[in-house]
Amino acid sequence: MKKRVLFICVHNSARSQMAEAWLNHTCGEFFEAQSAGLEPGTLNPLAVQVMAEAGIDISNKKTQAVFDVFKSGQLFAYVVTVCDETSAEKCPIFPGPATRLHWTFPDPSQVQGSEGEKLEQVRVIRDEIRGQIEQWCDEVCPQALLP
Repeated sequence: MKKRVLFICVHNSARSQMAEAWLNHTCGEFFEAQSAGLEPGTLNPLAVQVMAEAGIDISNKKTQAVFDVFKSGQLFAYVVTVCDETSAEKCPIFPGPATRLHWTFPDPSQVQGSEGEKLEQVRVIRDEIRGQIEQWCDEVCPQALLP
């Protein structure tokens, strides 16, 4: 049976969506990931674009509220907050018996510069999230990455 993982950030528009997609892509045979936000916003088009560049389509994903996930009664083996340090105090706590993890990533909605510069910064965040997911999968389910 797959272990359920919930990724949470403030708006569920980029970081938590990318983490959900990477986990489902990297070791989806062991985990079923979802994501949610404290104040759900709209999907960040930069996140959609950089994930598409990596071969993962998140363009049809919807943002959802942590409270709605909580009300649904779902239980999770892991709840992972992916807020940056400045948003950490706003990062929600999800009740229940889940193992809680906190991975800090910069907020893609805060990147500055030209469109190309913004894309480059969001690519870096995407790759940081991918690296963290792959490292965690190596630790939690080493057999998941075997050929």
